[in-house]
Amino acid sequence: MPLALLALAISAFGIGTTEFVMMGLLPNVADDLGTSVPTAGNLVSAYALGVVIGAPLLTALGSRIPRKRMLVLLMAVFTTGNLASALAPTFGLLIAGRLLAGLPHGAFFGVGAVVAASLVREGRQARAVATMFLGLTIANIVGVPAATLLGQHLGWRATFLVVAAIGLAAMASLARLVPPLPAGERTGLTRELRALGHRQVLLGLLTTTFGFAGIFAVYSYLASMMTRTTGFAETSVPLILALFGIGMTLGALAAGPLTDRALRPTLYGSLAALALTLTAFHFTAQVKWAALVTVVLIGAIGFLTTTPLQMLVMNKAHQAPTLAAASNQSAFNLANAGGAWAGGLALSSGWGWTAPPLVGAALAAAGLAVAVTAGLLDRRGPSRVVARNGEAVAAADKAPV
Repeated sequence: MPLALLALAISAFGIGTTEFVMMGLLPNVADDLGTSVPTAGNLVSAYALGVVIGAPLLTALGSRIPRKRMLVLLMAVFTTGNLASALAPTFGLLIAGRLLAGLPHGAFFGVGAVVAASLVREGRQARAVATMFLGLTIANIVGVPAATLLGQHLGWRATFLVVAAIGLAAMASLARLVPPLPAGERTGLTRELRALGHRQVLLGLLTTTFGFAGIFAVYSYLASMMTRTTGFAETSVPLILALFGIGMTLGALAAGPLTDRALRPTLYGSLAALALTLTAFHFTAQVKWAALVTVVLIGAIGFLTTTPLQMLVMNKAHQAPTLAAASNQSAFNLANAGGAWAGGLALSSGWGWTAPPLVGAALAAAGLAVAVTAGLLDRRGPSRVVARNGEAVAAADKAPV
């Protein structure tokens, strides 16, 4: 694999750390800034809102910029947002810093996915994209627990200063390791939006929103489930989250080769397995060892879905693969917010702490239904993203999609 993929993975590591670490720092931030934990929870929403807004906006604005320069500029915005968060004197300015840090998230992964696909030969594009996302999963094993521990001992501001330093390291690695790449072919905003409005692309984004929401219906409340239902001590929560991150990494490693071999079967199988595993978690949460095994499986199967979902929308929106890949990141974050809301609704309705896994299973099943419907409607020949002059474009392929 090219060293440029390492630079993309380092960047993804920083993004993954800042995205998920806030969940563990909410009590610290609330105490320091004199607000409640539920109010501090808006910091999570602010980042997600930044992703949803920034993904299509920054991708469109940067369509004329060479891809290497665009990646460095996006990480510069990310670094600035985290530095602003670290120095924010008030809660309102911290909200603004989180929003700013989230703006480049979707655009970076959109541009990065196309760059990763252009760096390798045909038949290995999904592996390359999965390698980039590997940084995101490793962040949940190392970055998030370490950053949470740092924030608890040295203050939450120290966490964001460290993440800003990671952003600087990512910028340096991108500038050093990524080869010069031209900007994407300028097709015009209207044509790009028309490609994004393709029925298969919209169904792919809808699959992401429903399918991935199933994971966050559970992940958002995993710590409370494991302490209140399974009986683990609060000091065990970082280890449990690390186990989830290990599962994510295993899923990301398997996703690339499987997606390159058979995209749609991988997507169908992972969503079906996710629905079944989440259903099982409703029961295994009562037993410590079984709960831990299930946590790893949920992480692995859940992130097995990410690469086929990303490649699917890139393939189908071949006239605007970067915009499609970035918009898919918006869909992932809508799934994060929607899954957390649905799981919380079940809890507030008095269904108990093992209700979120059942909600997640229903959402994963809905995602599978959308994916299967899209497959049945797709009567055109299969396609893949292949590299040509630094640009990822669609090409016919005999392997099943």
